[in-house]
Amino acid sequence: MSSAVPKFEVRHHDAEGMYAQKAELLAVYEQVYADMLTDPFFTPERFWERLELYARWPGFSLVTGWLNGTLIGYSLGYTLPDGSKWWQGYKGDASPEQLTEDGKRSFAVTQLMVLPQWQRRGYAHQLHDALLDGRTEERATLLVKPDNIPAKSAYLSWGWQRFGQLQPFADAPVYESLMYEVK
Repeated sequence: MSSAVPKFEVRHHDAEGMYAQKAELLAVYEQVYADMLTDPFFTPERFWERLELYARWPGFSLVTGWLNGTLIGYSLGYTLPDGSKWWQGYKGDASPEQLTEDGKRSFAVTQLMVLPQWQRRGYAHQLHDALLDGRTEERATLLVKPDNIPAKSAYLSWGWQRFGQLQPFADAPVYESLMYEVK
């Protein structure tokens, strides 16, 4: 008798698909961010407000990961629009040209999360690759908390490069900004 390895299934969604899965997406978020939910920036309500904003932008994409019919993680992002304010609050050595968006240049990865019991098994990497596969932008960018060593180490091992620091909202933490050349 052999024990079957659960099959990891990746599904692609647009904004409508995000709204249809609100409860499941928030349930994963609440488990992954359980120790930060008392911080006003990290409440589920504030998180969902950000997702609704992201879903309005061109190029929005959501990739979900499922094991035996259960959502265990997801990743999402959107194309930075022409004149994007994404880089407002940037601290680093990049030139103004590197911080200028034209609506085609950069894809912002705004979330990548996997339930704690399924972390460090390669699922986040699969979600990452599925989200970026086929993108037409020349680069991708994301923000990671400087003290999130496991996530930062994973991103750097996947080819991301450090690109300064960024505080995206007045009440947000200062994040480390990373950049990735989309292939």
